[in-house]
Amino acid sequence: MRDWTDRFLDKISESESGCWEWTGHVKPNGYGQVRINRQPLHAHRVAYEAMRGPIPPGLVIDHLCRNRRCVRPEHLEPVSHRTNILRGEGPAARHARQTHCLRGHPFNAANTYVSPHGARNCRACRTERKRTGHDRQGVTRAPACQRRPMAANSTHHALPRVASR
Repeated sequence: MRDWTDRFLDKISESESGCWEWTGHVKPNGYGQVRINRQPLHAHRVAYEAMRGPIPPGLVIDHLCRNRRCVRPEHLEPVSHRTNILRGEGPAARHARQTHCLRGHPFNAANTYVSPHGARNCRACRTERKRTGHDRQGVTRAPACQRRPMAANSTHHALPRVASR
């Protein structure tokens, strides 16, 4: 029976970009998967540990080439989960790179507050919403003077009559 390293190396091909692309099983999220001793493992993590040594605890592997199928150890770097997310192209990374709000106000120390959920918010926009009344919470009703008077002969809201015994 062949060693797992021979089977692993058979499933790598070098691309024009310099990546070593995994040609074996690829999971729906785009990462290569290999089975070693009947245990499914990420191919890029196996390659890194085989060539560079163990991945330090608390760190994940970042693909510097942005190719999830790449298993070339020179293209892989152990980083914190936060660093990996912020280097990416996902919504969290895009929002973290924003320097201004949607209305053009800068995200700086004086104009930014962080919500309890961790989202950055613009103080200038919040002040404008409060000034114009667009920051209302819940259901609002028109003042009593603006409500339409109910017709005197209207039976729409009248209570049903109960027959007496």
